[in-house]
Amino acid sequence: MSAVELTVPDAPTGLGRLGWAFADAWNVARRSLTHYTRQPVLIFFQLGFPIVSVLLYGFVFGQAMAVPGGGDYREFLMPGMFASTMAFGFMNTTTAMVNDASKGVIDRFRSMPMAPSAVASGRGIADLVIACAELAILAATALAIGWRADGGTAATLAAFALLLLLRFSLIWVGVWLGLLVPSPEAAGGMYAVAFPLTMISSIFVAPSLMPDWLGAVAAWNPVSSTVTATRELFGNPVASGGSWVEENALLMAVVWPVALTVVVLPLAVRRFQRLSR
Repeated sequence: MSAVELTVPDAPTGLGRLGWAFADAWNVARRSLTHYTRQPVLIFFQLGFPIVSVLLYGFVFGQAMAVPGGGDYREFLMPGMFASTMAFGFMNTTTAMVNDASKGVIDRFRSMPMAPSAVASGRGIADLVIACAELAILAATALAIGWRADGGTAATLAAFALLLLLRFSLIWVGVWLGLLVPSPEAAGGMYAVAFPLTMISSIFVAPSLMPDWLGAVAAWNPVSSTVTATRELFGNPVASGGSWVEENALLMAVVWPVALTVVVLPLAVRRFQRLSR
């Protein structure tokens, strides 16, 4: 009786390994997007707070708000609300990751022959697609209340690109935290940390109107750089206080997200690799 020789295929290398990682990431992303295609109301639930904030600050408090240098407050507010939605989105990423971990989905992924980066990058792809939908809905809301982008087509597209770059960088923060937080209940408690990230910034009020120490913190908030840069690109009131970081907002709106991605993305992938070791 002759022995049967089994041939084990070689592990992919080079471009094959990269293609394998992209294919796995897309499968993870497609799984996440399927939830939204079957329950699109989830996007509107996530946008509930920003839309209510637009109506509250724009119409209830708007008449009492002053913009340094003059200008309509709603024009000043909307770029901030776009950035706020992108910034708060990392909590949705964290919650999704924690829910998957608590239901055993992450363990199932770990047991499969898939690229180690696929869970993090797949979540990132899905969340970036959802962020585009959120921005489109929020922009339609802004146009309905009278907001306009007066900076030109190219500048407007660049502003939305900066907003998505901010969201892209914070996705990895959400993935990393989602792999660290032990339970969905603990993830909900992290809103106490996320809330100051948006409030102590230039989203609602110019830092120059705050106490000096608080204004400095707000001006150096990475979210503030994106807000100021998008206001400039949209042609909306900027209200810069004259500090270096405010005068170089366009530069910092790129530097902050890139630096954050470079630091946190490897941490998220490494955390996934070390789970349950």
